[in-house]
Amino acid sequence: MTDKPPSLDRHFQRRQKAAIAGLHLPTAEELLRGMAFFREDLAEDIREYSGRLAGRVKKRKRTGLALLATSLDELTVEPSEDSVLAVEAALDLIEDTQGLPVEECRLRCRFYRAFFGDGQATALISGEIAHLASGDRSPAESRDLLWRSLGWAAQSHVLDWRRRAGLSVQRSAKWFEPEVQAYELHFKNLITSSMVDEPEVKDSSPIGLAVETWEEEPPGHETRATDGVVIIRGIGNDTTVDGKRVAKEFAKFKQRPLPLRRMPELPLVRGRLIAEFPYAVTVVDAVLEGLSGRPNVHLRPIILLGAPGSGKTRFARRLTEELGAPYELISCGGLSDSAIGGTARRWSSGEPSLAVMAVCRHECAGTVVILDEIEKIGTGRRNGNVHDVLIGLFEPETSRRWHDPYLQAHCDLSHVSWLMTANSLEPIPAALRDRCRILSFPIPGTDHLPLIAPRILQRLYIETGHDPRWATPLEGFELDALASFWTGGSIRRLERLVEGLREARERTRRRQ
Repeated sequence: MTDKPPSLDRHFQRRQKAAIAGLHLPTAEELLRGMAFFREDLAEDIREYSGRLAGRVKKRKRTGLALLATSLDELTVEPSEDSVLAVEAALDLIEDTQGLPVEECRLRCRFYRAFFGDGQATALISGEIAHLASGDRSPAESRDLLWRSLGWAAQSHVLDWRRRAGLSVQRSAKWFEPEVQAYELHFKNLITSSMVDEPEVKDSSPIGLAVETWEEEPPGHETRATDGVVIIRGIGNDTTVDGKRVAKEFAKFKQRPLPLRRMPELPLVRGRLIAEFPYAVTVVDAVLEGLSGRPNVHLRPIILLGAPGSGKTRFARRLTEELGAPYELISCGGLSDSAIGGTARRWSSGEPSLAVMAVCRHECAGTVVILDEIEKIGTGRRNGNVHDVLIGLFEPETSRRWHDPYLQAHCDLSHVSWLMTANSLEPIPAALRDRCRILSFPIPGTDHLPLIAPRILQRLYIETGHDPRWATPLEGFELDALASFWTGGSIRRLERLVEGLREARERTRRRQ
């Protein structure tokens, strides 16, 4: 047997091309291995398969098969999840299955239901792929199938969560397979990546699946709605001249509970974010999944990893705004020492830690700190190191009793959320990565242009002080002009092009 994986298997590729062209109906095993649907369309595949099987069943002319034949006919006309379930129910009622591909039909129905968003069916398909990998196959093909099985398992978890959270599940093969492939690539990178000098790294992969590395939180921590949290309980050495000054400065916050933001309706948040970032559905769902079940807004440390100009920073800001939490946006280009953790009051430059200042400025214990381009943080240790400070702030135990050198007292910063963006993971220490969820932020393609460009145009009108209603829908020739210069990638470049289009519109309007 060849040692090539399916992607390099010529026979598989030939049949794949035939399936796309509508000349070959993939078998159930070929679908498990990753072959495209008939004509690359879920509904077309369902119609073709159910139509062929219905004809085969009718030729049997057995009374016990009448219900199955009827169910298959209905599935051919209406390829829906309910129709697929009806076929499965009809299969269970057949007593004499001799000569019928009952198990293959049942497997195919599960495969269809998975693409309709059924988490349980997706989990069962994951097991089928794993079983397939255990057969008589080359090591390379078995590995590929195992990674695919893990990807489907992860997808089943996501689908189950979406249904429990009341989030709409899109029913299209166009979104399902890319998500599975993203998870599959994550596991492939995670398993095969070399761990030179970093054998304990839990997740340094840039792929969208986030692997939790946090310790279990103590009972009661954000398991119920909290009206307020006391951040500052006292000021250390408050009898000295400097101590009295600091005590006066923070008198309004001493022993004062600061509120937390209540969790908004996540389905509404999801809808608005996807409308603005249609190319980042997997990121939106991964972030919101971590919020499901929490009464108050609190994000575990997240690094949004993606290409420059992909919209990471704006996404972080818009996510925070939609969650209703106040935030501080900090550019990491100028952070080169431990000033982020606070400076002793004895120095003229003495000040509280960044998190304490953010919490006090917004008078909210659940403030979000956005660190933009975290890979640009300096690594020098002359005056301390920012990475070391962040590691302490990310740990629930140490952040709950964070010693601020300016206050000379412990502060509860455990409710502060940390969002980070990065263009590369390499400069970020493994110890810091271990404490974060790393989500790959995608770049938009030309197919997203009709959705993104109108929103950019509307925002540009608002920023220039105009009524957003001036942002009339883009004409077809305007979209074509944008597409000729922007083929996907940087949002910044698209914004410049849309700005040029807006200015051209205004010049034309003034002439009229």
